[in-house]
Amino acid sequence: MEGIVEDCLGFLYDLLMVICVGLLLRVAVGRSGRWVVLLVVSGVMLSCLVHSSVLKVGLMSVLCSVVHYVGREEVMLSTLDKAVLITGCDSGFGHDLARFLDGAGMRVFAGVLNELSPGALKLKKAASPNLTILQLDITNSSQITQAYQDIKSQTGKAGLWALVNNAGVLGYVCDGEIQPIKMYKRHVDVNFIGSVEITQVFLPLIRQSKGRIISISSLAGEVPLPGFAGYGASKAAMIVYNGAIRQELYRWGVRVIIIQPGAFKTNIFGSREQWNSVQEDILSGLSQEVMTSYGEEYIRSMQQRLANMSSASRSDTGPFLEDLKHAILSPRPKHFYYPGAAAWALPLLYRHCPTSLSDRILSPIFMTGDAQPAQLGGS
Repeated sequence: MEGIVEDCLGFLYDLLMVICVGLLLRVAVGRSGRWVVLLVVSGVMLSCLVHSSVLKVGLMSVLCSVVHYVGREEVMLSTLDKAVLITGCDSGFGHDLARFLDGAGMRVFAGVLNELSPGALKLKKAASPNLTILQLDITNSSQITQAYQDIKSQTGKAGLWALVNNAGVLGYVCDGEIQPIKMYKRHVDVNFIGSVEITQVFLPLIRQSKGRIISISSLAGEVPLPGFAGYGASKAAMIVYNGAIRQELYRWGVRVIIIQPGAFKTNIFGSREQWNSVQEDILSGLSQEVMTSYGEEYIRSMQQRLANMSSASRSDTGPFLEDLKHAILSPRPKHFYYPGAAAWALPLLYRHCPTSLSDRILSPIFMTGDAQPAQLGGS
């Protein structure tokens, strides 16, 4: 009798194994390979380490359930009657996202720094009637208030489904000691205070729809990177702020999400003309003591670091746009998204490696070039 039961359990285990493999093949399509590897390894370990047939069948049933849960297709929410406000749509991520969501059928309010800029005019020409261009400098309180009144009058009882805090400035990449204080203030005003103010103003409309707040952060906000002291600090403040309101707004049915993209080629890097302007501000604003320590040649070499970063960045923003669409329309959005190459790898390295080791790895990546401060052996 025991032999018959054992044979039945063995047959059931084999059947479940076949089902699990079939589900795995289904999961493998469009899913991250690490899920498939994890589940295969789990099945092999189960076969090798567990000898009780009853326990094997029970654990295999659980594994099948996990595979089914991971592999099930997610049904996105309808775009009908859903409105989104995106800041910083003159160029870059914001411009691409506004066109992308407009094409997906959403009601898009595209905030621009200058509604007569080439980017704003191009967006207006290419968009459908569902996209509205708004003059919206997020450091200008009166423009924020006017945008709120315009959107409130057009959305009515539906409210605003999503706010995408995309507007941001990088300015320049240089050592923290020589970065002008006015640039630190600009980083904080735009990347942090501006996003906080617009979030506060629009929260009544977002709570009305039980919608989402989505903020575009940066790797530099989680991982301290050489040359990004001011920019990284402002993005770190954004991450902490969003983490706090994520917990506070959950009871209102509002989801707060952070997008932390990898290196994509956008206009945030600026132009040669802008770099030259900042470089002259740095050179004219340093004390003689600091200038002697760093030297003009080293300071001028900063532009090459920016050029190297821009050329190494990815031009295809597809992964970013897909993650944003998921964050806006998924019934179960993630708290964090990491689109792009190395977007998840560098934070993982920083969190789990000793600081001395992560510093040794990251410093050569972001402190490129042969130039050294004059006092350390440079020219």
